[in-house]
Amino acid sequence: MTRPVLFGTAIAAVALVAAPLPAEPDVAKAVPNFRALDMHGKVVDLSQYRGKTVVLEWNNPGCPFVKKHYGSGNMQKTQAAATAQGVVWLTINSSAPGQQGNMSGPEAQKFVAGAKAKPTAYLLDPKGLVGKGYGAKTTPHLYIIDGKGQLAYKGGIDDKPTADVADIAGARNHVLAALAEMRAGKPVSVPETRPYGCSVKYAS
Repeated sequence: MTRPVLFGTAIAAVALVAAPLPAEPDVAKAVPNFRALDMHGKVVDLSQYRGKTVVLEWNNPGCPFVKKHYGSGNMQKTQAAATAQGVVWLTINSSAPGQQGNMSGPEAQKFVAGAKAKPTAYLLDPKGLVGKGYGAKTTPHLYIIDGKGQLAYKGGIDDKPTADVADIAGARNHVLAALAEMRAGKPVSVPETRPYGCSVKYAS
């Protein structure tokens, strides 16, 4: 099946290619390629990172579960640990206009700077094409793609599905655990978990 190319929209004019959305990717299967604008208006193409491990993180700054991980610095530490290993980290905002968390490019830049976040890029997906193409359900929702373009992990950031910051200390960080196993050449022992958080604010 031909993989669709998905586009985000922002202030700059970018043509939207109408294409049927693929089914949610399964672990150990190839993921769909996409293109979206980052917070600076630059087009980011997933295929440009082929050969590298890529993490996708769905984000909505207004969500209490996102605030748990950003307010504590846990998400930033996870991002920094991953990118220090050469991993590409793409944070994606699929909140639709008028919905909680929707941001313009400058607003996203302000959020990233204020939170001292460490993603490789912050992508805007206001039409929800990338989010729906991957089956992103919550914020946060994490995916890890290996260098072959196959899905290695999808689910929650950890095993404590609460908005309580105190739970972070005793949690298993599924993302860092999976990245460590991949780096060691081992199969990911927990390749899929149930994501938790606020629902992604797609257009109704």
